[in-house]
Amino acid sequence: MKVYKTNEIKNIALIGSSGAGKTTLAEAMLFESGVIKRRGTVSGSNTVSDYFPVEKEYGYSVFSTVLSVEWKEKMMNFIDCPGSDDFVGGVISALNVTDMALMLINAYNGVEVGTMNQFRYVEKLQKPLMFLINQIDHEKSDYENTVANLKEMYGNKVIPIQYPVSNGASFDAIVDVLKQKMYKWKQGAAAPDVLDIPAEEKVRAEEYFKTLLEAAAENDEQLMEKYFDQGTLSEEEMREGIHKGLLARDMLPVFCCSAEKNMAVHRVMNFLNMVAPSPDEMPAPENADGEEVKPVASAPTSLFFFKTTVEPHIGEVSYFKVMSGSVKEGEDFTNADRSGKERVAQLYSVAGQIRTKAEEFVAGSIGAAVKLKDVRTGNTLNVKGGNNRFDFIKYPEPRYRRAIKPLNEANAEKLSEALTRMKEEDPTWIVEVSKELKQTIVSGQGEFHLKTLKWRIENLDKIEIEYIEPKIPYRETITKAARADYRHKKQSGGAGQFGEVHLIVEPYTEGLPMPEVYRFNGQEFKVQARDVQTIDLDWGGKLVFVNSIVGGAIDTRFLPAILKGIMGRMEQGPLTGSYARDVRVIVYDGKMHPVDSNEISFMLAGRNAFSTAFKNAGPKILEPIYDVTVSVPGDYMGDVMGDLQGRRAMIMGMESEKGFEKLKAKVPLKEMSTYSTSLSSLTGGRASFSMKFSSYELVPSDVQDKLLKEYEATQKED
Repeated sequence: MKVYKTNEIKNIALIGSSGAGKTTLAEAMLFESGVIKRRGTVSGSNTVSDYFPVEKEYGYSVFSTVLSVEWKEKMMNFIDCPGSDDFVGGVISALNVTDMALMLINAYNGVEVGTMNQFRYVEKLQKPLMFLINQIDHEKSDYENTVANLKEMYGNKVIPIQYPVSNGASFDAIVDVLKQKMYKWKQGAAAPDVLDIPAEEKVRAEEYFKTLLEAAAENDEQLMEKYFDQGTLSEEEMREGIHKGLLARDMLPVFCCSAEKNMAVHRVMNFLNMVAPSPDEMPAPENADGEEVKPVASAPTSLFFFKTTVEPHIGEVSYFKVMSGSVKEGEDFTNADRSGKERVAQLYSVAGQIRTKAEEFVAGSIGAAVKLKDVRTGNTLNVKGGNNRFDFIKYPEPRYRRAIKPLNEANAEKLSEALTRMKEEDPTWIVEVSKELKQTIVSGQGEFHLKTLKWRIENLDKIEIEYIEPKIPYRETITKAARADYRHKKQSGGAGQFGEVHLIVEPYTEGLPMPEVYRFNGQEFKVQARDVQTIDLDWGGKLVFVNSIVGGAIDTRFLPAILKGIMGRMEQGPLTGSYARDVRVIVYDGKMHPVDSNEISFMLAGRNAFSTAFKNAGPKILEPIYDVTVSVPGDYMGDVMGDLQGRRAMIMGMESEKGFEKLKAKVPLKEMSTYSTSLSSLTGGRASFSMKFSSYELVPSDVQDKLLKEYEATQKED
């Protein structure tokens, strides 16, 4: 395979909602470029993109797929991305390593929630974008309405370059206003006839052409001057204006096609080949130190690994982008993330499962390596002398969580290994072994996301598993001050055990001053802080430990033992066994014995004194609250709001955004367990949501009573 220079490379992400036809388009592109001799279909489970067993089973894309094709002296690296929001990780990875996005729009559904969500990622990453309206041949397709929909959403930057002469079953021709030609397909013909625009289409074509002409001229001063002088531009000049408009993100060109019938796909590829930006035309990415790393072939080599798959008979296939320099087979590198040495023994250009040996990749290229020793998704490899590390891919917070366990406990270790491997393939699967909950929690983007994980583990790893409702990581705290003392005394011949601790507990908030006097049952207790330790707890919140002992009632060498006893009790709160937080503890008095006092005595005395005081300090349960944002069509707003209110949500606000309503609320995690499924059911899959941890808040008294009873029942069972 030819070694392509940086300016001969086009990296393009294929994105769009589920059902827009990305995989079918990819199949047509591979066919047009000669990579395959026969086009597969999604329904036939034989496409190049969807080659994993789980994708064939379910009939939708789960992973992003790299598809490299040589086209007109250029290397075009397409990444076919999943359409479902549950698999958004593949979209985000692809957009971060490509230089442009081609967004497919379903001609009869128009702009969908998935379109909007993915457009936001494109905007956030400042990538050029082009729309391709697909399935023009569908009986319910409506090109004009779809374009109007796009303009309503994204304004006058939306510029049609092609339009169909007719929609639906009669679709057989497009007018290309840039080429000023009509492409017409005869029944069964592979290639279209290229004709002059017929008289009946002249007026319509002229309107589109004028809009395109003005948009192209606006992106270059010289073109604008020429346009004013001559009233027109050549095709080449217009193409240059479109190219600059794409780079500046001031133009969103619109093409149309039928990917299923391979109509107009060839023209789309030609346009992208000439107009899509190459890596050296885009802003240079920054490494983890904030330094720009330009895609220069002569610079020290850095490879960023954005995707890993595990394939039968091969093992791990690691996909990378050459951020700088060049790479050849047999070269040695250092892993900037894991410090190990790595030799890249085999290089491939890939199109799904089809791998072609590659001699060399230069800056901007996307390629694959196999059988690397210790490279993970997100790692950077540097040649000797290089010191880059990249961490620019940021994934969204998970939205759906379940506890996972093997039906046969003997498979626990095997399951752990499988989960670790799966996370390499999709970093949006989050796996946490919770010491607190005594569960392994798997979090993802939705129910389908975790359903896919289950299918793969059961069918590929042959481990039967089950998902169960995860426990909620409640917290315990106190609402008022309380005092307690405890004497630990044990005598069983020889040296005994003795320790007595007097302490006060109170709720703690940042910056809260400590009173000099506390009053309990008519008694005053004066305290003076001799030493203060503020401990940031691993599970959130703080413990403030104050030494207020006077007169040497307890030797300072026993204070760490008292603190250890208190910490042990905070790890298992008195109400429900949950972690306790945000407590100030003042140890103000106690007693010790010159012979029998030791660390264990004061640890037990501190633990029990704290437990008694905590129970008398108005203990309350806190629950995790999440910020939830729902994007929903206006028609469903009432149903969605009602459903949220039934989940104890606090509605924080609403705003309109380009035809959709955005609803913001604070919702307890306990109530979000089935929300992904419910929202989809309520809105026919047309809404989406995101959630992010906000804070811990007090649970309502009726919920607390219920939790206490449930905990008491489990304690009796134990």
